[in-house]
Formats: sequence, C-alpha cells, structure tokens
Amino acid sequence: MDVLIAGVMAYLLGSLSVSYIITKKVKKIDIRQIGSGNAGATNTLRVLGKGPAILVLALDCLKGVIAVWIGFWAESLFSGTGLSLFEGYEGWAPAISGLLAIFGHNWPVYHRFRGGKGVATTIGVIAALIFFPAIYVGIVAILAVIITRYVSLGSIIFALATPFLLFVTMDHYGHPWPYFYLACVVGAMSLWRHRTNIQRLVNGNESKLGH
Repeated sequence: MDVLIAGVMAYLLGSLSVSYIITKKVKKIDIRQIGSGNAGATNTLRVLGKGPAILVLALDCLKGVIAVWIGFWAESLFSGTGLSLFEGYEGWAPAISGLLAIFGHNWPVYHRFRGGKGVATTIGVIAALIFFPAIYVGIVAILAVIITRYVSLGSIIFALATPFLLFVTMDHYGHPWPYFYLACVVGAMSLWRHRTNIQRLVNGNESKLGH
C-alpha cells in the first residue's frame, strides 16, 4: 500500500511540466514545438533566457526531492501495519517513488505523455537518496559541461557514473540495494532518452550551450 500511494502521488507530481507551464504563461507557446523540442531547462534557456531556465531547473529538481520524501513518509506511515508491500525491506518506497516521478516528467499524464528527458528530476531524486555520491558525480558532470559546453555530455556522465560510484560506496554510506537498482534503471533510461544526443556527439554536430 505504501508503494502504491506514494508512487501515484510521485507520478502525478512529476507530470507537472514546469518548462511547459512557464513558457505557456510567458510566451503563450508550447516549448515542445520550438528549439530542441525538449520540455526542460536547457531548451527553456534557449527560448526564455537564464532566469526562467534556472527556475525550471530548480523546480524540476525539487519535484524529485519531494517525490522521495513522499516515499519515505509512506514507508514510515505503513511500517509495522502489515500493509507495506515491502515490509522489512528498507528503501523500496522512496526508490520507486523517485522512479515514478521521473516517469511522470518524461511521460506526463497532463500533457499527452510528451515531456522532457528527466535530467533535473533525476538529479533531485538521486541527491535526495544518495547525497554525497550524487554531489561527487555532479561536480564532474558540471565541469564537463563548463569545459565542453555540451549539456548532454554532463547528463550522460551523470547517468553512467552514478550507479558505478554508488556501488563502490554502498558499504561506506550504508545505502540499501533499492537505491542502486534505481540508479541503474534511471541511468539506462537517461541514456536511451539521450540516444540522439549521443549520436550527434559522436558525429561532432551536437549543439553547444549558448548556441
């Protein structure tokens, strides 16, 4: 019951497409029809500028954080009641809630299941669950973006490196296995969503930040 309730709430929260809502309010346009067509912070930067892009990034991250908190709340609420789907197994409710928030961002029920690539929401989810490994990988990803000006490269690095670093630091930080499974799933999903970016990076014609 905890996973079901938290998962539905997280998916509905994740389905709130911040970039779509803001561009509709500010410019009366559908961000999915212009620029890269992606409903996310990078395309918002191209369309509306730095201020709205920072707001979109922050709110999309916050969706992931809140979704994880919902999972922790539900896990605590139903613990010992016999209604928990994973009674005695720590971490499943927040992990699944985070995953469904990312699903909501990528395939939002409010917007005909056409959303973004889920990078910012993934960052929020991962940071809420495994803060220090996420910070370490995030620093490397940000440096890659600063040096190369390829936002997609930073996203790809985050997707690939997070499961690896989490695996080697699990014993040190005491993270449960569901967090590792989540990192693997969202990492694979992020790579799939960035498959065209990967192809453009290989071909040398990926768009750089500011262009």
